[in-house]
Amino acid sequence: MKLIVGLGNPGIEYQFTPHNAGFLAIDRLAAQCGVTVANRRGRALTARTTLAGQDVLLAKPETFMNLSGLAVVALMKEMELQQPGSDVVVLYDELAIPLGQIRIRERGSAGGHNGVRSISGTLGTEEWIRVRIGVGKPPTQTGREVKAGGTDYLLSPLRRMQLQELDEGLDLAVRAVEMISTEGVAKAMNHFNRKVNGTADDPAA
Repeated sequence: MKLIVGLGNPGIEYQFTPHNAGFLAIDRLAAQCGVTVANRRGRALTARTTLAGQDVLLAKPETFMNLSGLAVVALMKEMELQQPGSDVVVLYDELAIPLGQIRIRERGSAGGHNGVRSISGTLGTEEWIRVRIGVGKPPTQTGREVKAGGTDYLLSPLRRMQLQELDEGLDLAVRAVEMISTEGVAKAMNHFNRKVNGTADDPAA
């Protein structure tokens, strides 16, 4: 069984903010599987289901973003999972990636993301599968990057047009988790981490 975790902050005021992209992705997965993520377990809301023929536990930590690792570790212990590099998939927002895009990684630094920092610190390793959901702004026509605005942007509700763009990223994230579950993370990375606008994904991002 795999543990599929989406990161976010509990509370209706955070529901449609960029920082809750992971929660929204889990809800999308749950809807596709016909379940509701509502069972309290291991400091998270969870739902057990089958995804692409694989048994999975969907989870949304109730610890708030900065303490996400506590929920992940509690669920791993309860499920008797010991290999985060293969048993745990985490979906979360990424400012360095434009809205509507995703990247998959097997390991890496937190890059300023407090939820990622919490998980790596609690697990004692940076080797766990992550699906990074873009919430940043696309570059201008000249190629200049546009900063999204940091914390204020991440915790502010997205506008309708932004939600439409994020929707595309959530669909990609669902497909990515399905491919990871059935064909492995390497194949999923090769499929989804493609060049965008003529530039390849930065492995150090």
